[in-house]
Amino acid sequence: MPKHTKPNPDDRSDNVEKLQSMVQNTIENIEEAQDSLQFANPEERERIEAKNHRREESINAMRNEIKDEAQARENGFRHDE
Repeated sequence: MPKHTKPNPDDRSDNVEKLQSMVQNTIENIEEAQDSLQFANPEERERIEAKNHRREESINAMRNEIKDEAQARENGFRHDE
């Protein structure tokens, strides 16, 4: 007989902090990529710039999610309730 396990509960208590850390890491990646542009050939430059554009889009999405999570926290979302 298969053993059924309970799914892990939805713990959103530190989502804002995790997302903020992800935003900071992505910003650092953009900065490092910008620094590498001076050594890049035209093809590499194009790839780096495209990747940084996608990173900026991700940052915007993460910031929107941070707002949503912060609002949920303010509205009393509690996992332990």
